[in-house]
Amino acid sequence: MITGDQLKVMNSWNSSIHLCQWHGITCGRNNRRVIKLELQFLKLSRSLSPFIGNLSFLKELNLASNNFHNQIPQEIGRLKRLETLQLSNNSITSEIPSNLSSCSKLTFISMGGNQLTGEIPASLGLLSNMKTLGFAINRLRGSIPHLFGNLSSLEALSLRTNALSGVIPEGIGRLTNLSIFWVEENAISGTIPLTMFNLSNIRSFDIGGNNIQPTLPSDLAITMPYVDFFSIWGTKSLAKYVSTNL
Repeated sequence: MITGDQLKVMNSWNSSIHLCQWHGITCGRNNRRVIKLELQFLKLSRSLSPFIGNLSFLKELNLASNNFHNQIPQEIGRLKRLETLQLSNNSITSEIPSNLSSCSKLTFISMGGNQLTGEIPASLGLLSNMKTLGFAINRLRGSIPHLFGNLSSLEALSLRTNALSGVIPEGIGRLTNLSIFWVEENAISGTIPLTMFNLSNIRSFDIGGNNIQPTLPSDLAITMPYVDFFSIWGTKSLAKYVSTNL
C-alpha cells in the first residue's frame, strides 16, 4: 500500500507482531478487526490502495497531510461501518466517488487541500448522519447539490476556494444545526436564501469572492446571535463584519 516512508514509521508493519500492534492501527476489543487506520502527518507517499475496501470493520480512516496521490478508490464505498474519512492535504487528483453515499454511517468527511476535480456528487446529500463536510481548496466545479438541504445533522460545510457556480440552494436554510458555512472564492451567483438568516447557530459565515447579491436583514444581530465572523467581501455589495457579538 505504501512505498514512500521517509520517517520509517511502517517498519512495524511486518509479520513478527500482530497487525493490531502495527503503527496507526486500532483493533476492536472483541473481534480483533481493524476499526481505525490513523496515519496522518507521516510524509507517506503512494496511491490509495483499492484493498482498503477489504477493511469491512473500519470506522475511521485518517490519512491527512501526507502525499497520497492519484484517485480515491471506489472500494471505499464498501466500508459500511465508516464514520470518519479524513483525506485532507494530500495530492489526490480524482473525482469524489459518488458511492460514498453507501457509507451511511459517515459523520465526517474532509478532503480539503487536494486537487479534486469534477462535481460534488448529489448523492452525498443522502448521508443523514453527516456533521462535517469539507472539500475546500480543490478544483471542483458545478453547483452545490440541492440535496445538501436534507443534511439535517450538518454542522459545518466548507467548500471555499473551488470553481463552483450556480446558486446557494434554498434547502441550506433548513439546516438548523449549521454553525460554519464557508463558500468563499468560487463563482456562485444569485442571492442568499432568506431562510439562512434564521439559522441561529451560525458562528462563521463567509460567501466572499463570489457573484452573490447579498441583501442583509436589519435584525441580523437578533436572528444570528452567535456570529463571530460574517463576510461578504467581493460580492456585489462590498461589506465585511468581524464581530464577537454581531
